[in-house]
Amino acid sequence: MKPFLSQLRSELTVMARNGEQLLLILVIPIGLLVFFSSVDVLPTGSSSAIDFLVPGVIALAVMSTAMVSLGIATGFERQYLVLKRLGVTPLGTARLLAAKTSAVMLIELMQLALIAAVGLILGWSAPAASWTSVVIAVLLGTAAFAGLGLLLAGTLRAEVNLAAQNALYLVMLLVGGIVIAEESMPAALVNISAALPATALGSVLRDAIGGSSPFSDSAWLVLAGWAICAPLLALKFFRFAPNQR
Repeated sequence: MKPFLSQLRSELTVMARNGEQLLLILVIPIGLLVFFSSVDVLPTGSSSAIDFLVPGVIALAVMSTAMVSLGIATGFERQYLVLKRLGVTPLGTARLLAAKTSAVMLIELMQLALIAAVGLILGWSAPAASWTSVVIAVLLGTAAFAGLGLLLAGTLRAEVNLAAQNALYLVMLLVGGIVIAEESMPAALVNISAALPATALGSVLRDAIGGSSPFSDSAWLVLAGWAICAPLLALKFFRFAPNQR
């Protein structure tokens, strides 16, 4: 347990000292929530701006932390052979991955608390929310996005991984139903959007927070599919060093 706790503390310290990661996981989601809920420029379909945005920003926060932040940091650790060295220490691979995942979960708890607090200040309320469904959705989203982030980090050079993570983040932000409702998108993008994990996570979070019946939407199947397939692909193709085969 001591090696695990030591590595967990190290992971949290690295995140706290990295300005780019803090920007991605805290400043950008909260900034988007405040800005777009204050100006009437966002196509949110039939929902009010704040009711549409809070679940979407939660999905964005999960994506930022579990995919981009974890993926970029892991990519550079791999490039500089940090992972290769850690893999032969008493920590072991299992506790290393557990520490990384636990650090992501702890950061996400802080994000959810901040987003909910800011949302309440801006006029959001969720009296009919199914918080069990919200937690399950966040766990599935974390698995899906962490799998994607680690897949890229474990197969690409650090610089290419950095560009790929940010590009994928931008694509999912724009066409993933997070800040723009699917019904407001061009018809050609709707089918693409529906297959993305960001769209699925945002959709199930809106249903859960809005009080809809849990597990009744096909978005749950899409999210669960990504949550299973992405980690399996990462496990299969991840390499702890750039020259490892």
